[in-house]
Amino acid sequence: MSIPRLAAGLVLAIALNAHAQISVELVLEQDQFLRDETLPVKVRIVNRSGQTLRFGPGSDWLAFNVEMRDGKAVQKAEDLAVSGEFTLDSSMVATRLVDLSSAYKFEFPGRYNISAIVKVKEWGKEFPSKPKPLDIVRGTKLWEQEFGIPTDSGTPEVRKYILQQARYQKQLVLYLRVTDPGERYSYRCVPVGPVVSFNRPEAQVDRASNLHLLFQTGARSFRYAVFTPAAEPLVRQQYDYGRSRPTLRMNDAGGIFVHGGMRRILADDLQASAMASTATNDVSIPKP
Repeated sequence: MSIPRLAAGLVLAIALNAHAQISVELVLEQDQFLRDETLPVKVRIVNRSGQTLRFGPGSDWLAFNVEMRDGKAVQKAEDLAVSGEFTLDSSMVATRLVDLSSAYKFEFPGRYNISAIVKVKEWGKEFPSKPKPLDIVRGTKLWEQEFGIPTDSGTPEVRKYILQQARYQKQLVLYLRVTDPGERYSYRCVPVGPVVSFNRPEAQVDRASNLHLLFQTGARSFRYAVFTPAAEPLVRQQYDYGRSRPTLRMNDAGGIFVHGGMRRILADDLQASAMASTATNDVSIPKP
């Protein structure tokens, strides 16, 4: 064997050995997201190198490749929110959660391929994960309403609530999106919960600009939820058919509450202390 071939073989063997020592895996809890929805991914790093690895304190040890179906790269709009220093001992596994929506803009519906790249500075080497596919869907708009938020200038800031639904794994899911009036900018998009196709959600905005939702989740079951103008959940409750179907009502004081039906207590119920009484709903919400 010639010397150049021998040298090339040694370089390849060293590279393969290094990649066998460090493995990187990308983990997604779901593979479909609505546009502008939070997109959490887990980066799992396995260290078999026989030495302790150090990452951080900055975010330059971790990078991502995001490509559309046609191979066009999606450019990073902001730095990744990956801060903090940590060490990874040999034979140990570390997992870091990253929200890709904070750094990349998935503007167009369709399939994307994403992969993570972990950099070990001490070695001057990079370790990529295998690519993972995910789909960005547009969703169907069901309802929208503009609302105001108080500002220091005295002139309210106008935003818009939008309800959308999208099908995921044969189930319809209801989403809440908060945008500017022209829908050019999305402040937040969050899943609200599963919903049936044969009944449209009820939606009302109270005098504190909180959004009240009542939507059917099964043949006789309903979910009541309240969100702030920042799309943060305030209330989450379950109702069933009783003598009558549950509906949203407004009292003389302008408070919105659930009328009819029968409340069923669940482990994931959420009740804001300021809204302990559904008869008087007047919650002060800070500006997002």
